[in-house]
Amino acid sequence: MPARAAEPVDDAFSPSEVAHAADIVLELALDVRLRQSRAVDPVFAQDLAGRLAALIEHGGKRLRTAFAHCGWQAAGGSGDPTAVLHTGAALELLQACALVHDNVMDESARRRGAPSLHVELARQHWAAGMHGSARSFGTSAAVLAGDLALAWADDMLTETALNTPHGARLHAEWRAMRTEMVAGQYRNLSAQAARSSGVDEALEIAVLKSAQYTVARPLALGATLAGADDDVLDALRAAGRCAGLAFQLQDDLLGAFGVPAVTGKPADDDLRSRKLTYLLAVALRLAGATGDDDAAAVLAPDADPGSARAVERMRAALRRTGAPPAVRRAFETLVRRATGADPRRTDEVA
Repeated sequence: MPARAAEPVDDAFSPSEVAHAADIVLELALDVRLRQSRAVDPVFAQDLAGRLAALIEHGGKRLRTAFAHCGWQAAGGSGDPTAVLHTGAALELLQACALVHDNVMDESARRRGAPSLHVELARQHWAAGMHGSARSFGTSAAVLAGDLALAWADDMLTETALNTPHGARLHAEWRAMRTEMVAGQYRNLSAQAARSSGVDEALEIAVLKSAQYTVARPLALGATLAGADDDVLDALRAAGRCAGLAFQLQDDLLGAFGVPAVTGKPADDDLRSRKLTYLLAVALRLAGATGDDDAAAVLAPDADPGSARAVERMRAALRRTGAPPAVRRAFETLVRRATGADPRRTDEVA
């Protein structure tokens, strides 16, 4: 991995240039961590740390890095721009933790156009002749990989916080974001286990699991590095919640109707698992309101999707209820609020 110096990024740089600069910071950070891993144990470094580093380097849109930079700009763009890049890199490491663990919990076979890490690790175990335990090995090893990504993320954020006068506030924002991320994931698991179908609950999960973590907190992290006051931070968080929820609603649509070759992930995982998305909750509410008992039965949380044909019946039922255009209208409303002067409560889209 070639060593390169990361150039500071100022407010004249485009999002793609910010992402490129953050990628350089990530490369340098991962190079250090891989060398440390090899010093600890070469097998661990090759099998786990190396695979994790490859996942981080070769995928992702660097959205959280871009939003951290936007928050820094919105708060005046003062202070050390390199700290923004390092915070963005920490966010990408945290995202890797979330992706690896999320894929395990959702049993998703692919991510970013390639096999998920737990699948890749299981195949490695199978190829070594240990067929009976391959699946459990892949799952367990992927959990460790996610933990490692979280440790790397915390280390990087802590190093950044120690080198900025706003370190205490930066770390408080980071700490809140980590807790919200776990809370959102737990609420998602809990809703699936309880076979929940409420629209309000779907929104609460989306705000915790996606809106806060993807947009609101990264914006606030960047603004904190510029010395933003509480009023600016509150305004950015409010706008970020609306934008982040809009992002999740679009992702729900892609999760049901997207083209895997384009999105890089399967288009039926959410449907097979009956994940409580806003799309599914709205469809069930509309089916009940219009008396469409067939759609309600097909989409019910306790229904078994089974075959590919059953998944297609779910897609047909979603379309018949009018849920996709309803979700698109909610998306448009949230985008308007996110870009307006006074974003309102995200629960008003329900």
